[in-house]
Amino acid sequence: MTAHALRRGWRLFAILVLGFASGLPLALTGQAMQAWLTVDGVDIATIGFFGLVGVPYTFKFLWAPLMDRFEPPLLGRRRGWLVLTQLALAGLLWWMGRLSPSGTPELFAIAALLVAFLSASQDVVVDAYRTDLLPEDERGLGASVHVFAYRLAMILSGGIALIWAGQWQSWPRVYETMSAIMLACCVISMFALPRVATHLRPLESDPVRELVGFVAMLAGLGVGYLAAHQALILLGLDPDDANRWIQLLFVLAEIAVALPLAYWAARRAGFETLNRSLSSYFAQQGAAAFLALIILYKLGDAFAGSLTTPFLIKGMGFSQEEVGIANKMIGIWLTILGAFVGGLIMTRLALYRSLLLFGILQLVSNFGFYLLAELGRGAWGAVEMPAFDWGIVALDGPAQLDWLLLVVIAGENISGGMGTVAFIALLMALCNQHFTATHYALLSAFAAVGRIYVSPLSGVLSASIGWPSFFLFSIVVAVPGVLMVWLLRDALGALGRPRVDAAMDD
Repeated sequence: MTAHALRRGWRLFAILVLGFASGLPLALTGQAMQAWLTVDGVDIATIGFFGLVGVPYTFKFLWAPLMDRFEPPLLGRRRGWLVLTQLALAGLLWWMGRLSPSGTPELFAIAALLVAFLSASQDVVVDAYRTDLLPEDERGLGASVHVFAYRLAMILSGGIALIWAGQWQSWPRVYETMSAIMLACCVISMFALPRVATHLRPLESDPVRELVGFVAMLAGLGVGYLAAHQALILLGLDPDDANRWIQLLFVLAEIAVALPLAYWAARRAGFETLNRSLSSYFAQQGAAAFLALIILYKLGDAFAGSLTTPFLIKGMGFSQEEVGIANKMIGIWLTILGAFVGGLIMTRLALYRSLLLFGILQLVSNFGFYLLAELGRGAWGAVEMPAFDWGIVALDGPAQLDWLLLVVIAGENISGGMGTVAFIALLMALCNQHFTATHYALLSAFAAVGRIYVSPLSGVLSASIGWPSFFLFSIVVAVPGVLMVWLLRDALGALGRPRVDAAMDD
């Protein structure tokens, strides 16, 4: 084997490890956490509000410039931030496993929020490291390795974790195991990752002014939050009202006031890296309309998927093991299949036609959940899954898997995987190469809006109108995203046909 092949193998090994580390925490503050909350007796509306711990995925573009600008000592800018975030994630996951969701819900929510913040920060660095490390001719292969590792981690923390929780009868043990795995990733990042090119230095700007600008931005967030909070109280509303709609109004109003004020403070104080990146994006034609499309395109999908685990366990009466096998293990592999099929289709279709076709398929797939809610468990019979032992996970005896559940999961995950290919292709096409890291963080943050902010509304809505009506509503919500694709067809056509291998980046 030549020295060039060895170096390429080393780089791809680094991408494999970092893709796995990037995907591992997502379910631990998402659907795996929802399962823990559900079996611990937390009510469905509160579980919906726990979805807000994913807020950092929406705001990661705010501190992404700092991770571009500043370099931790000894390990370098990229590896230094990787080691710091992964070490902190390992510690927080261990702490989270020692807490009780029903006994100390506030402390549990704080721990989950910190895990999500560090996970979002790790994602920023992983994206930047991958871009800096891989030469142009290896980026397609590197993106494929990243997607595979990311999804593999989601199978572990999303599907296998539910099976472990059922077999061990212990969610704390599951989170302690995930902590150990993250610590192993941290050790590899510290000692085994190749360094990026030495000429890739931080951006030149006044570091003191950058920090002052960042602090001013945080102050703007705080002032905006307090102002909106107090204004609603003066209007006679109570933030602790038992009415979940009132609680949701507080959350949305606080965000609506805090974000613009934070942006204004950052501009006035001279947060140069952030300001230059945002100015670059919004200078392009149709920038605001593209942001609206990014938010709306996966909104119906986000509604249907936001409370899938509580719906299947509590609403339909499926066991944790059955949900873990069908929705997590099989479902994620079907997502990978859908992404592969979507990539093949995109070699024939332009970006606009792909977004339109896959958006319609996503909309139609939501009808399956409505059908499951109406017909109920066992409506189409069941298929027997034989016992297995794969070392890391085992099924002691044969298990019955509901046919309707499998069909619904298949439709949702395959269409979702296809939509993800076209959607990420859109994000890549909108990035200015001069500000790729911050632009990608900005656009992916807007992409997370649907997944994060529909969760509290979903909890309230499903409790108010019932599961069948809730899933019909998710179909209606999916329509504006498809309509937006059609309205922007000329602008999407002007973006040109993206490379499919780049589109597979997650």
